[in-house]
Amino acid sequence: MVEIRLTNTRTRKKEVFEPLDPRNVRLYLCGPTVYDRAHLGNARPVLVFDVLVRLLRHVYGADHVTYVRNFTDVDDKINARAAATGRTIREITEETVAWYHQDMDALGAARPDHEPRATEYIVQMVAMIETLIANGNAYEAEGHVLFDVRSFPEYGRLSGRSVDDMIAGARVEVAPFKRDPMDFVLWKPSDADQPGWDSPWGRGRPGWHIECSAMSAALLGPSFDIHGGGIDLQFPHHENEVAQSCCAHPEAGFANVWLHNEMLQVEGKKMSKSLGNFFTVRDLLDKGVPGEVIRFVMLRTHYRKPMDWTEAKANEAQTILSNWHEMVVGIEPATKPAKEVVSALADDLNTSVAIAALHELAKAGDAPRLLTSARLLGLLLPGDYGWAAKRPSDEEILSRVKRLAEVWFGLRAVKDYQAADRLREQLLDASVQLSAGRDGPARFDFLTPTSSDWAKEIVVKLDAIESRWLL
Repeated sequence: MVEIRLTNTRTRKKEVFEPLDPRNVRLYLCGPTVYDRAHLGNARPVLVFDVLVRLLRHVYGADHVTYVRNFTDVDDKINARAAATGRTIREITEETVAWYHQDMDALGAARPDHEPRATEYIVQMVAMIETLIANGNAYEAEGHVLFDVRSFPEYGRLSGRSVDDMIAGARVEVAPFKRDPMDFVLWKPSDADQPGWDSPWGRGRPGWHIECSAMSAALLGPSFDIHGGGIDLQFPHHENEVAQSCCAHPEAGFANVWLHNEMLQVEGKKMSKSLGNFFTVRDLLDKGVPGEVIRFVMLRTHYRKPMDWTEAKANEAQTILSNWHEMVVGIEPATKPAKEVVSALADDLNTSVAIAALHELAKAGDAPRLLTSARLLGLLLPGDYGWAAKRPSDEEILSRVKRLAEVWFGLRAVKDYQAADRLREQLLDASVQLSAGRDGPARFDFLTPTSSDWAKEIVVKLDAIESRWLL
């Protein structure tokens, strides 16, 4: 059997993965809070876990892996969105879940076995909170229930921090009813305008952290194999999950392995609305960037390294994928993926090395194994790939533009400036800028491409221009 090694955030080591039960390997990924479109950074953990699940099913069998990813559908951000728009919380969450499915489907991410919604597990959350109070790990105060961080000596192990350091260096919610500044909310009261449920502590709603602890225990058991998400969730969310779960189930170990992916950048800068480089997955899809291209760019960087999204990378990815799609048309896939690809993924999901191995298969003309191996990474899956039609060569585009530039110069030579200006404007619309000195010859420059499909777009425009100006 293939030996899989994963870097465990909890131990800071790359370890041999040994499932609790090889007949039921269990994973949990923290999913989105459903109040708006998923931004590009939200897609990265989804793709990382999608590749991981594909690998685990290849090694242990398709029916021996259980994958859970939740939806947080009760949250103050959702409440604020409802108040600002006048829409109901249900309308907002249903719409956002549908958007999320559409966008992640477009990236080739298979849906998990279970997608629990927090509102469906309130009973389990209340029961877990009651257990934490009974065990002396939580306390009620002014309608709130809070977790007593000092009651769990292991608190901080996942993120590598001490509680005292956290208090000194972190912005924590200060409330007079807290015993300790680091104590966090398990349950909070709801007013008449907020969603709420009956509980032993009055009408209220759960804190964010308790949701995943309750849902993972209900669907995967108190001990399971792998838990993960973006590195931004390591503290406090995942740290708090560990504390709650281990105190509610002291006989269990919660998650054996923790995986965290690094953050995403755009053109070398942190993605943020203030820098004007913040965009959603849907923004890229609507711009004409294929979902498979987004996936390819993401997977070319190892999940534990910061990933830099650039237009140049997207253009290069589309060219590579177009060539691969052309190569595998009508080809029956091989029975097994290439060992080099499996080995790369088994080595801490080294997708960048796996993609390098795909390049070697393409270079060798091994289309069957290229197809099977690429599908292990969620690439070259069955579907409609009209965008992957053969990209026109740079030489073809150059030759056609040069001929039109000569027509333009000829019009100017006979002083038909009106026609020359029309041709010049049409070429400018195709991202080609013409210029000429007093005595010529005509020169042209290509403007910065405006989309990852630029080469095909310019050919379409050149076809229309040539039909008007060339016999």
